[in-house]
Amino acid sequence: MEQINSERLNMTLLSVAFVGLMVGLGLYFSGSSDLYKTVWLIGVIPVLLALITEIVRSLLRGEFGLDIVAALSMTAALAFGETLAAAVVAVMYSGGTFLEGFAEGRAKREMHALLLRAPRTASRYHNSSIEEVPLESIQPGDLLLIRQGDVVPVDGIVDSELAYIDTSALTGESMPAHLSRGAEAMSGATNAGEPFNLLATRRAEESTYAGIVRLVAAAQRSKAPMARLADRWSLGFLAVTVAIALAAWWFTGDPIRAVAVLVVATPCPLILAVPVALVAGLSRAAHYGVLVKGAGPLESMAKINTLILDKTGTLTDGRPQIVAIDTDNGMSEADVLRFAAALDQTSKHPVAQAVVAAAKARDLDLPVPSGVSEIAGEGVVGHVEGREVVVGGEDFVMRHLGQASGDHPALAAGSVVVALAVDRQIVGRIVMADQLRDGTSAMLARLRNGGIARILLATGDRAIVAEQVTKGLGLDAIHPKLTPDQKVLLVLSERKNGPVMMVGDGVNDAPALAAADVGVAMGARGAAASAEAADVVLLVDQIDRFVMGMEIAKGSRRIAVQSVVVGIGLSVAGMIAAAFGYLTPVQGALFQEVIDVAVIINALRALRIAPLDPAV
Repeated sequence: MEQINSERLNMTLLSVAFVGLMVGLGLYFSGSSDLYKTVWLIGVIPVLLALITEIVRSLLRGEFGLDIVAALSMTAALAFGETLAAAVVAVMYSGGTFLEGFAEGRAKREMHALLLRAPRTASRYHNSSIEEVPLESIQPGDLLLIRQGDVVPVDGIVDSELAYIDTSALTGESMPAHLSRGAEAMSGATNAGEPFNLLATRRAEESTYAGIVRLVAAAQRSKAPMARLADRWSLGFLAVTVAIALAAWWFTGDPIRAVAVLVVATPCPLILAVPVALVAGLSRAAHYGVLVKGAGPLESMAKINTLILDKTGTLTDGRPQIVAIDTDNGMSEADVLRFAAALDQTSKHPVAQAVVAAAKARDLDLPVPSGVSEIAGEGVVGHVEGREVVVGGEDFVMRHLGQASGDHPALAAGSVVVALAVDRQIVGRIVMADQLRDGTSAMLARLRNGGIARILLATGDRAIVAEQVTKGLGLDAIHPKLTPDQKVLLVLSERKNGPVMMVGDGVNDAPALAAADVGVAMGARGAAASAEAADVVLLVDQIDRFVMGMEIAKGSRRIAVQSVVVGIGLSVAGMIAAAFGYLTPVQGALFQEVIDVAVIINALRALRIAPLDPAV
């Protein structure tokens, strides 16, 4: 509502100033009336009063901006009888303010699209019927119907054979994804295929999309350090402007030259280019699934010197994958996986869930087990199709059989073995490992080329596991067996080398993410605590996306600085020309408006930044 009122006020002021200018010009050229100066004055006064009111409010907040230059130029023009120049400045200033608001609105379009897509209700199964319920009433375990074209209201698991969803609004992925039964569906995605059932796993306020909406709101309220720095520069620019104006008046004795100098400096591109370019960068990053919580973190991303990476779930996929299946006693690989997965359906252990996912990926039919008992963290015992089955760690299975653990091939660091016994006989072993994400090496090389001087690994895992998993990546240092507070100390100690970025996904990473200059959370599958503590959240489970975010950040900052330098340079040149009498106050106002339009258009180029695929 406040934004709408501000837009209406800007439009009203522009309309009053423009109508006053044009009517006054009409009276002036017709020669039929001497009221043209009064009409110009009527068009200027509302703009000047609104400007003075805003200046007073800013000063009360402890902020000092370049709007003072605009107020001085209009006041000086009126004081020395340059009513037409004052009218032109009023139109140009109110027009610049309106154009700035329009440009920022254009830059925020993709963020607003996220907010507008938020669903309000959902279709829930209840007593063999479907009811439309408010979003806040959905609880984990509820079965929902997602119709074609519906936005997925909460995070959940697909409970149909196939779902075809479009995540382009969240992640920038142009192609819809096929999700099979048991796959995770992100709230905020759109059903691009046939209706499917979704088993809710989170309440609406805890889901991915609700978090996105909160982060977008915070991002839109933010103010970048560069923008705050621009405000601090305002005092210096004001001093230079006043000095040139007074010098022109002093040496020539002509106050109109001083008025012309002030007019040329109204308003300064410094207050236009920076916010427009950075807000445009925020929108562009969101398009690629990189949600930056404000213009401040976006600017900081452009200056990172040291990168600290978590291992599990960040550099690695975080979900163990089957690398080998050893069989015994005549059991086939498919049967080993089928019996193990059938019993593991009852366990929430990550390894057990990985076994089940692997079996489903191979389209194996998994019978329902019976008589199940689980020893947390060790294994599961039960019956599958009338046969006694034991699955779990090697030691657990052998103890259950009353046998000593046998010898088995040496495993690579970080690998685990799932042993399987059927009818009290060992029939196979499943070897699993958490492997590096695809393209990790190429991603790190791209970061090096992009200016990252140091890349470190910070993990709570053992040294031998960390070294084996990251072998050949060329990391500057590996810090194993770290507790959350030790990760924080590592971040703080690395600051001596420059700004630090920390990338992680777990609850244990949250303190380090908060301590870093820029914290990046793997938001797709990471812990909610890490997403809340981070400055940047990746909405898609691809670590290379933050490289795209960094490229967008650097591009946005480069465009902002370019606009400021060129705009200020032209403004100073215009002020000098006005001081020497080459620009009248009216000509100076028109010249400055050309500069303002140019820097805003240039700043909007940030919306077209196209980051390269880091895997290339």
